[in-house]
Amino acid sequence: MAQEQPTVADIFRRAQEIRKENPQATYKQIRELLARAYAGKPFPPLYNLTIPEQDDRAPEEDWSAGLSLVRRGIQFQDWNEIFAGIILSLEQTENYERQMGPEGTRDEWHNRSTGINEATEKAVGKWMPEELVKLVEGQVKK
Repeated sequence: MAQEQPTVADIFRRAQEIRKENPQATYKQIRELLARAYAGKPFPPLYNLTIPEQDDRAPEEDWSAGLSLVRRGIQFQDWNEIFAGIILSLEQTENYERQMGPEGTRDEWHNRSTGINEATEKAVGKWMPEELVKLVEGQVKK
């Protein structure tokens, strides 16, 4: 039976889980635990180097900081490079959150919805049928 191929996002999520389980763990310890967890597994695909949910936690330049290392690791089939990139992205994201606070507590400048809420409401009101709006709002309330 073939092993399931992990994605870069899967590996990053595992690093976050390790951090949650043991907040006092050093980045070196997290890297060692990742190495044990992914030893002998197939390398992640090169076509998808994103970590989608991280865009809500930190700016792209922070969470994507290690992706060039991850890419090189995949190209050269080197887990150490992959883990180095994952840890760099994790560290950058955590540092950003530590400095700026969690999402929702930042100033207006960091609010990603500033300036688009009014336009979104106008567009939805103009183009989306009223019954569809009610259906969506009903689903959200549940």
